Amino acid sequence: MTSKIIGSGNCIPSLKITNSYFNNHSFLDTNGLILKDNNYIIQKKLQLITGISERRYANNSQVSSDLGFIAAQKAIEDAQIDPESLDYIIFAHNFGDVHHFSNQMDSVPSLAARVKNRLKIKNIFCVAYDLLFGCPGWIEAFIQANSFIKSGLAKRCLVIGAETLSRVVDEHDRDTMIYSDGAGAIVIEATDENKGILSHISASHTLEELDYLYFGTSNNKDKECTNKYLKMNGRKIYEFALTNVPSAMKMCLDKADVEIKDLKKIIIHQANEKMDEEILKRFYKLYDYPIPDHIMPMVISTLGNSSVATVPSLLSMVLHDELENHSLETGDVILLASVGAGMNINSILYKI
Repeated sequence: MTSKIIGSGNCIPSLKITNSYFNNHSFLDTNGLILKDNNYIIQKKLQLITGISERRYANNSQVSSDLGFIAAQKAIEDAQIDPESLDYIIFAHNFGDVHHFSNQMDSVPSLAARVKNRLKIKNIFCVAYDLLFGCPGWIEAFIQANSFIKSGLAKRCLVIGAETLSRVVDEHDRDTMIYSDGAGAIVIEATDENKGILSHISASHTLEELDYLYFGTSNNKDKECTNKYLKMNGRKIYEFALTNVPSAMKMCLDKADVEIKDLKKIIIHQANEKMDEEILKRFYKLYDYPIPDHIMPMVISTLGNSSVATVPSLLSMVLHDELENHSLETGDVILLASVGAGMNINSILYKI
């Protein structure tokens, strides 16, 4: 027994933020000094490296649980199920609900509980909880939900990933331009059919890699504020991902005894376009196999990096045939993979 996706949905915020939005930002280095490049050059360099030309932000009245609720509603409607039949609601995020003009994190009650409340689910045995696992959080939540189903503890689960990274960034850090908001969700249920999750793998690298992503003070040393913001060591993360993600993906594929030629799509966390393209190259090089055309859908250029939301929102787009050259058919095998704070890595091999 394994689990299969019976419904999916996402929430792509309507507020488009182009790179020109940052024209008047005062970008500083970690010592508080003004960067030597002007903002136009900074934007062009960022777009060249990450592929990002615009991103989406939540409306001022929205928080992560709102985006997650919208995605969850769509997934439930797509699955055509009664929400009362859900056994688990797992909500992956990293910062809870952060309101506009505040970076205080609110996760009590849990975001999963808030979504359950808004879905008006009366079933007290529908267990709702949150999961923190960095950007790979949604894939990890999918893996946990699958474990509940395989063990017989659940028959049907709702798995949500949502984040509003725009609320936890330092306006004086150029990395601010990378981050965005969004949500994605799926409904899964038990199946004995020859489909669903075929294999999965997870790993946590914490000895030397723990603080590649962390919470730190503003680059503006004159700011009289105790607030902390999302920070990263981009070079270290890039090197870590290229070294470790391709081998993890290979391990996941080999674990299911599936051949590389049988892969139809690879959906990688949308963190950095160049990084994902290099991960793909190194993955196929491990098999000495040419990279097929249109194997890896990418939406980071217009949606940015929304952390846990990138994989489920992109997966929903592909499942609903919303992207050119990226449709799927019954029997197709896809590979999901992510990397992020922790440093954590995970991957799922799934058959449609």
